[in-house]
Amino acid sequence: MGKIRVAVLRGGPSAEYDISLLTGENVLKHLPAVKYQTHDILISKDGLWHMDGFPSTPVKILSRVDAVFNAMHGEYGEDGKVQQVLEPFNVPYTGSGILACAMAMHKGIAKDVFEKAGLKTVRGMTIEKVTGLTDLEKKAKEIRDALFSPWVVKPASRGSSVGVTIAKNTPELIGGLNKAFKYDKAALVEEFIKGREATAGILENFRGEKYYALPVIEIIPPPGRFFDYEVKYNGATRELCPSHFDLATSRQIQHMAIMAHRALNLRHYSRSDFMVSKKGIYILETNALPYLSLDASFVRAAEAIGLNFPNLLEHLISLTRS
Repeated sequence: MGKIRVAVLRGGPSAEYDISLLTGENVLKHLPAVKYQTHDILISKDGLWHMDGFPSTPVKILSRVDAVFNAMHGEYGEDGKVQQVLEPFNVPYTGSGILACAMAMHKGIAKDVFEKAGLKTVRGMTIEKVTGLTDLEKKAKEIRDALFSPWVVKPASRGSSVGVTIAKNTPELIGGLNKAFKYDKAALVEEFIKGREATAGILENFRGEKYYALPVIEIIPPPGRFFDYEVKYNGATRELCPSHFDLATSRQIQHMAIMAHRALNLRHYSRSDFMVSKKGIYILETNALPYLSLDASFVRAAEAIGLNFPNLLEHLISLTRS
């Protein structure tokens, strides 16, 4: 029996281009060579496809492989767009489908889905992009009238905390909106909730469970910082696995992660982020394609239950073919 030919898709026109390169590199290194023939599919920032270092096209690439490992992050790779490219070729790929990815990526839409599913979310509102100081001031007033300060301002459809600001007053709020609108056509503004951050991954069809909740990880950013893009990837943030949450809290977080995964109709795997406060546990967002480096939270949680990285990757590939 021949090896399974796997195209590892990475890069793309995304603010998370560099992170995607790392995920793809790790997949290429750790998929067992005795079973898989991997191909490095790099999509450049301007959208050109390459196969093993040579320019190519989706038609040529996808006609030669048995499966696609989607190692992309952020816009294009995680919002349903590249999934639209893959679907017509009937080549199985890791991760969720077009609509599920689009819903998970748009924080405002995901928030509505969470609320309908009975999940506790932070009070917030979606603000469509405006330009000019006068219009920004009007939007800032709408936010001040509706939500208590301080505020967390996020681009509506970006991951990895790209473009996120915590604003304590009106000038900072206007600045946060301006920053968010540089990345997206809409922003999600939420009330800042003080608490302990947590994340929990879901892996499908594992150990006899349709939705297997991985151990909860507690996220502790460096003093005076929030979990922004820089501290997510520079090693300054502590990630405790096992976490220091009590058993009841951990189980509730895991249950909420399963609820979010199901509500968004995600498949194969996901990772949801939470804020644990005195007022309860709030879901913040769900990542349809978790980052997969050797020290990534999803990978560490899998290793904590005895699932090493190569076996995790094999399991994800197997889900595309089941």
